[in-house]
Amino acid sequence: MNKITWITICCVTFLAFVLWAQTNNEKKTMNPEKADTEQKKDVVIKTDDEWKKQLTAEQYRVLREAGTERPHGEEYQKFKKQEGGTYYCVGCGAELFSSEHKFDAHCGWPAFYDASDNDNLLLIRDLSHGMVRTEVQCAKCKGHLGHLFTGEGFATPKDQRYCINGVTLKFVPRSEVTPAEKEVKK
Repeated sequence: MNKITWITICCVTFLAFVLWAQTNNEKKTMNPEKADTEQKKDVVIKTDDEWKKQLTAEQYRVLREAGTERPHGEEYQKFKKQEGGTYYCVGCGAELFSSEHKFDAHCGWPAFYDASDNDNLLLIRDLSHGMVRTEVQCAKCKGHLGHLFTGEGFATPKDQRYCINGVTLKFVPRSEVTPAEKEVKK
């Protein structure tokens, strides 16, 4: 084996190791300034059994196990028909998105170009599956919502797309009572 081949093999092995190490690192919060905010919020902590009683099997798989619903599914079809209102976390009721920020990205999942309350979202560097992405979690219950993508060139006010699993969202039309208001009335 000549010297150049040996160096090439070493470099490729080293790069493969670096990629593997990055992929296996813990997810890193991309907005560390939220650490103080998180402690002030009413963080929702439940056991797996409590979550399983509250959520459907699909909601649990996506929200608690960081799954992904299939594209163009039933929840996406409902999303496309929904008009004015607000989207809340199905797990804890935190306000997440407004219908004012939704758009059709033709990707098969609900898409928003902005959040209605950025304090209710955690953005986490996600190196899984050999990709570099930004995971979006609910700041209140730490549920997996989807991913944030930037630089895709959509004709929206911001060059970003929150690609969110529809099963993680509870839609409340403008004319209805919000989850927080329901909680106060109890």
